[in-house]
Amino acid sequence: MTKRVLIVVTNHQNIGNNKTGLWLEEFAVPFNEFRDKGYDITVKSIKGGDVPLDPNSLEGVDKETYKEALAQLEGTAELTSEDATSYDAIYLPGGHGTVFDFPKSDALKEVVSQMAQTNKVIGSVCHGPAGLTTATLKDGTPIVKGKTVTAFTDEEEEEMKLTKEVPFLLETKLRELGAEFQRAGKWEDFAVTDGTLVTGQNPQSSRSVALRMIDVLDKQ
Repeated sequence: MTKRVLIVVTNHQNIGNNKTGLWLEEFAVPFNEFRDKGYDITVKSIKGGDVPLDPNSLEGVDKETYKEALAQLEGTAELTSEDATSYDAIYLPGGHGTVFDFPKSDALKEVVSQMAQTNKVIGSVCHGPAGLTTATLKDGTPIVKGKTVTAFTDEEEEEMKLTKEVPFLLETKLRELGAEFQRAGKWEDFAVTDGTLVTGQNPQSSRSVALRMIDVLDKQ
């Protein structure tokens, strides 16, 4: 049967005095990989509507390569808690917008929590793991506790000079939740798989996360 993948993206578009949003590569590269695999892909956002793109993620991009992916970001449907049961996998791409609206979304918390408890594949990259920070098992244990994960590192955030602009540092938060955090050097392609949970460190890790998710899905 065709695998069904839900991609959830941010709607938040400001960080300090600058524009932010979804980081295009982190969405479009995995989208293309899932599409080429023949998966049934649904794209939803936290609030619905058109999805803001971080302007910095558009520099030097060949939009023709991402034409189909970009079209999916117009007029998105709003994520609901009912989405927890309809998909084989969920993928959370990053962009700084995610650290603002992902943790505040009750629907995302419910969907990720339920999918973790039903052994569905959960993938995320860069700031996208902000969407994992509120999800729990039935007994209240964070889903990342004891799990090997990676995400945008505190060092990378410092290099971006945005440590004072974000509500929390993602690496620090994941460690506080009991995750076994692993990382490579700054801006290196790095992804890890722990059971059905796949995470990547930064934009450069986008394809690696998608391929690891596909590998896990193929085995289910």
